[in-house]
Amino acid sequence: MRYLEAQEELRRQPRRWLVTGVAGFIGSHIAETLLGLGQNVLGIDNFATGYRHNLEHVAGRVGAAAWRRFSFVQADIRDREACALAVAGVDFVLHQAALGSVPRSMIDPLASHVANVDGFVNVLLAAHVAGVKRVVYASSSSVYGDEPSEPKVEERRGRLLSPYAATKLVDEVYADTFRRTHGLESVGLRYFNVFGARQDPRGAYAAVIPRWTEQLLSGEPCVVFGDGSASRDFCYVDNVVQANLLAALAPSDKLEDPVFNIACGARTSLNELFHMIRDLVAETHPSAARASLQREAPRPGDILHSLASIERARQRLGYSPGVDVASGLQHTVQFYADRARSEPPSGAIPIAEQTRAAS
Repeated sequence: MRYLEAQEELRRQPRRWLVTGVAGFIGSHIAETLLGLGQNVLGIDNFATGYRHNLEHVAGRVGAAAWRRFSFVQADIRDREACALAVAGVDFVLHQAALGSVPRSMIDPLASHVANVDGFVNVLLAAHVAGVKRVVYASSSSVYGDEPSEPKVEERRGRLLSPYAATKLVDEVYADTFRRTHGLESVGLRYFNVFGARQDPRGAYAAVIPRWTEQLLSGEPCVVFGDGSASRDFCYVDNVVQANLLAALAPSDKLEDPVFNIACGARTSLNELFHMIRDLVAETHPSAARASLQREAPRPGDILHSLASIERARQRLGYSPGVDVASGLQHTVQFYADRARSEPPSGAIPIAEQTRAAS
């Protein structure tokens, strides 16, 4: 398996990594894995959607010795000078920082554009000037818009349905332009409905899996937009971490048209998803077994179905999702159930705030 080979390669030859959005859900998982593999990691985050407690959780999981190889800059990627300082001495950039959520972008498209497009161009330019080997960046399945065919393949896109989708497609255009005009290698990963531990369950723009899990744990009602027949290709976060590392280390000759779907290649309806989460929660909270969904009107910008073809990522990156939806949900529900019983102590290991990469 290529991922095992990549991990061994990193253990033998540690690199320096910049993870943007490191205090967020996906960024914190990437940092945790890199630190566990003996890498030197610098993280940058402005805490707009990330949380300090995510970093504290990573610190507790990797241990003090590994945590000393992590340094942190509280800064905003919209700040060009901060980006320039962050990339100094870095081998790879794993760009996860963004203002997510389709509904959020419908309400405030300018905020999404400034964070997702202007910020990304700052990262690309800084990486080029610093001589970074490669930038791997988070794109989104939302770029497929109203393309009706299933599964989604990288070459076919429809009309965009939200400003958020537009920002992600513009990012792909900029990455391709910098590759051709500046020689900066980059790889775009179109994430499909990523879920797992540390995903924010609260707020107006919370993703469905953490939101339903916490609501079932606390006895609150769960809402579905539409009749629940809509389906998604849910992808556990460990698979996304794998994709980022493989994309960073892939040979350059494998990166023609370097944009890849990252998913599991399996469809789950929202009704099926709710029943799976409800059954898992009911193992420790029996009253959850009686819960049912409350239905509301579909939201603007949402699509009915989304299923990915992951063949290009398999063939060129060696990507092979190791955790399916059912197993991922078990891990995820267990995390939120444990957290509901006892919130972990904060601040056990201090976060070193620096303005350069870890050494």
